[in-house]
Amino acid sequence: MRDAYHEELDSIGEGLVEMARLVGSAIGRATTAMLDADLKLAESVIEADKKVDDLQHDLEARAIALLARQQPVATDLRIVVTSLRMSADLERSGDLAQHVAKLTRLRFPDKTVPRDLHATILEMGQLAQRLMAKAAEVIITKDVDLALQLEQDDDAMDLLHRTLFQHLMDDRWKHGIETAVDVTLLGRYYERFADHAVSVAKRVVYLVTGEHADELQADIQPVTGVEGA
Repeated sequence: MRDAYHEELDSIGEGLVEMARLVGSAIGRATTAMLDADLKLAESVIEADKKVDDLQHDLEARAIALLARQQPVATDLRIVVTSLRMSADLERSGDLAQHVAKLTRLRFPDKTVPRDLHATILEMGQLAQRLMAKAAEVIITKDVDLALQLEQDDDAMDLLHRTLFQHLMDDRWKHGIETAVDVTLLGRYYERFADHAVSVAKRVVYLVTGEHADELQADIQPVTGVEGA
């Protein structure tokens, strides 16, 4: 019975990794769809979010069943509860990727992003995907140092977000109010996606150590980028 119980715990962890990989792929494909005004690709991202939702519901049901049947304590209880919270973060990340794709669909056949902002948005999309890939790696490896590093990596997304606002506030902005609203929303979607990746990593820190990431004094050197997936 205990072997089956721990196999179920492992299965929940594998489900979290699958969710992270799916939403990481989704934000990358949604970014491509938006920059290319590719309606077919955007629709595929929108439709694929159902799989993420189904995984989240399945993980939630299995975690609750484990709580009811096994009444875990100490570390096992922490695993189950933290897994529930991570699955919620990942499900919301999938929603954000879907929002990007829906904005593409809304503006089709026009492009959502002005040409002069393509490079910034592309970089945000690529960074979001890499952050989520690193979050998936953290779930697999339970590497606390790598998990804590994600918050520093996220500084690059914050900088890109500020860059967008600098363009929007520039007196030379010539793309109109509707596009300004779209770009504002996109910046928020990418920023929040990155925040969820960081949140997943922080929850792994708590899972491993029993302490919240903010409470740990980690000696991590600043990084200038994120390793590719």
